[in-house]
Parts: sequence; C-alpha cells; structure tokens
Amino acid sequence: MSTTRQDAWSKDEDILLAEIVLRLIREGGTQLQAFEEVGKLLTRTSAACGFRWNSYVRKQYKSGIELAKKQRKLLKKASMLVEEEEKEAPVPVYTEQIEAKKDFEEVLIYLKEIYYKSLKWEEQNDNSESKEKTLLLEEKVTQLSAENTKLQKELNVIEEAYKALVELMEKARQMVVLKEEDKQQKV
Repeated sequence: MSTTRQDAWSKDEDILLAEIVLRLIREGGTQLQAFEEVGKLLTRTSAACGFRWNSYVRKQYKSGIELAKKQRKLLKKASMLVEEEEKEAPVPVYTEQIEAKKDFEEVLIYLKEIYYKSLKWEEQNDNSESKEKTLLLEEKVTQLSAENTKLQKELNVIEEAYKALVELMEKARQMVVLKEEDKQQKV
C-alpha cells in the first residue's frame, strides 16, 4: 500500500501538474487522466491533484489552456486530413520529418529549461527586493522606537510638572481659605 503525501505543493509540482494537464488536453485526453498520471508521479491522490488544479494552478494557465484546446482542434483536423490522404494514397515517412520532430523536441526541452531558469531568477529578484524592503522597515522601526522612548520621557516630565502644579494650586487654595477664615474670625 503506497502512502500519499499531504504536504504543501511546490512550484515544480504545480508546473508538472500544469504540463501534464495541458499535454493531455492537447492530445485529446481528459483532465481526470492527467490527475491520475500526476498523482502517480508525485505520490498524491488524483483528487488532491484535481483540487490543486481547480483551486490554484488552472487560474495561472488560462492562456495555456486556450492554446492547448486550439492545438487539439488543429490536431483533430490534421489527423482527419491525414486519414483522408491515406485513403487516397499512402504517405511515405521521410527522414527529414523524423529529424524535424527531434529538433522540435530539443527546442521544447530548451524552452522548458529557460522557463525554469526564469522562475529561479524571479525568485531571486523577489528575495532581493524583499530584503531591501525589510531593511528599510527595520530602520523605520528603530527610528520609531527611539522617538517613542523620547516621547515617553517627555510625557513623564510633563506629568510630573502637572502634579507639581496641582500641588501648588492646592496649597494656594488652602492658603486663601485660611486667610479668609482668619478675616472672618477677626471681624
């Protein structure tokens, strides 16, 4: 019995999921077939793959899905044309076609490599930008905490001065009351 994973999805796994789903769309397969294939490769359930596709990955590949659907239509048309031509006359396979297919596969591999490199480059740039932002925010926090400390000291000084002023006012009021009592006693 194989265990299924329940950890978070990585970008590479998302890309693999997208590539296989798009390939099967292009080839006329179903998404369920793609989810099962990806599930086997990543040791996840096909349901988990389907949920990940529908909840997150599909939104990022809208244009790719449309392109794959168009390619599927073109492949159907081409295969229908080929079938019609085969009925008319058999077409020999030329070595040029085989070489062109190999060249196409090499170009596809090269493009995938460039794509993965661009993803890594984006991650690195995002990290450097976030580090700069973090440093700026840390400086601001330091400045604000120093200003807060300064204002707290000023507040303490003002509170002490206010207490002293209230005490003086209370003493002055008591002195006025005492003087009035003395005057009333003399009268």
